[in-house]
Amino acid sequence: MDDVWTPESVADINTLSEYLSDCRLRDLNLSPPVDCMIVCASEALYGAETVFQALQDRAGVAKCLVLCGGIGHSTHLLYEAVSHHPRYSRVGDAVRGLPEARVLEVILDGFFERSLIISNGCQILVEDQSTNCGQNAAYSRQVLETAGFHTPSSLVVNQDPTMMLRTRASFEKVYEDLAVPVSVVSYPAFVPKLRLPASTPPAAWNLSSWRRSRAYGLWNGSSS
Repeated sequence: MDDVWTPESVADINTLSEYLSDCRLRDLNLSPPVDCMIVCASEALYGAETVFQALQDRAGVAKCLVLCGGIGHSTHLLYEAVSHHPRYSRVGDAVRGLPEARVLEVILDGFFERSLIISNGCQILVEDQSTNCGQNAAYSRQVLETAGFHTPSSLVVNQDPTMMLRTRASFEKVYEDLAVPVSVVSYPAFVPKLRLPASTPPAAWNLSSWRRSRAYGLWNGSSS
């Protein structure tokens, strides 16, 4: 995509971003208690951070946390995000080669209080084999059922905003056989936005860590 922007094209991109981000929950502090929170690993680490912090701060907000993700074609982006993160960079070398869910687990154990989250009533599970949105949902269900969560009534799912809509659809599809529908709530943690500077293009993302090339590829279907 050429870096030639108009107010109209920026507005169109932002409309698409809002749609794909599928933001059903903007603040975890306002979330009612749910059966499970699921973090599908991505380079957008802010989502995992806010989930971990909410579980640490709010006793009873979730009965279970699933860290989700294996090793796939974009796992290297997660390694790079950790290596360049102002807080997590000290574990950048340690996480290379790990499945994405295990990368999140290293961050959880190194920078948050797992014991406090558990004492708050939340069981922590890891699904480290999935490599796409459909498998995220299917394998998470398997892990949950193995742990005794056979018929959850409510899930909050965090994912890279550009993949949030299809991730929610994947979880709804996986659980469609239950007699009582499962409430699947999308929590992208943020919605990427383009903005035009006061002068001329190029436009800029609202988060400095967001990769334009990654977002473009996801939006136009050239990556997944």
